[in-house]
Amino acid sequence: MNLRAPTPTALLEVIVTSLEDALAAERGGAGRLEIVSHLDLGGLTPNFETLREICRCVAIPVRVMLRCSESHTPRPSEVEFLAQQAEDLAALGIDGLVLGFLWENQVDLALTDRVLGRAPNLKATFHRAFDEAAYPLVEIGRLKELRQVDRILTSGGDGPWETKARRLEHYQQAAAPEITILAGGGLDRVGIERLLSETPIREFHTGRAVRFPDEPSGKVQTEKVRQLVACLRQ
Repeated sequence: MNLRAPTPTALLEVIVTSLEDALAAERGGAGRLEIVSHLDLGGLTPNFETLREICRCVAIPVRVMLRCSESHTPRPSEVEFLAQQAEDLAALGIDGLVLGFLWENQVDLALTDRVLGRAPNLKATFHRAFDEAAYPLVEIGRLKELRQVDRILTSGGDGPWETKARRLEHYQQAAAPEITILAGGGLDRVGIERLLSETPIREFHTGRAVRFPDEPSGKVQTEKVRQLVACLRQ
């Protein structure tokens, strides 16, 4: 079964931590949600009751963070726990998982495959652990071996804006057609508009830019989401 689907014209994915956030993002026109807890730690697996509540109340696709600590290299004792959580999450009818495992600055393909194997009907986003890989273009090719991975979330790495934009364009060229590059990492309206005009990137991931106050503890604001969605449609 092919789990990959054509890329929408333009889409905004919003990070949410609560039902309140989720409803605000959906009202603003978000095309997909990433549900996490502990945004101050970069996002961990959310509470299942919160997740069930969000899934009952929103109609747009949701992807769920699968991560039990700040590390991108889980301890052996954590691996089975992550795999079991993947299986449990698959039973909730979500669109996909968000995960990322590294070993010595490379994607841990075997671990990623093992965890995803417990949720074979789910798609997956490989998150910004990707930005810590030593050779990102090589890792894109390796991630294509995993049929469930259809998104890579990346900021484009370090450097000035022009360098990051060119890098994102190269990533998308290397990833297509199997994988879509999801641009994220401090993106605001100006950044999104530049990527729209200068690159083929058409999916964008945002967190603080749609919150008030502009910090992990802030609440998603419908109007802020609406403003970013409007710039995608121009």
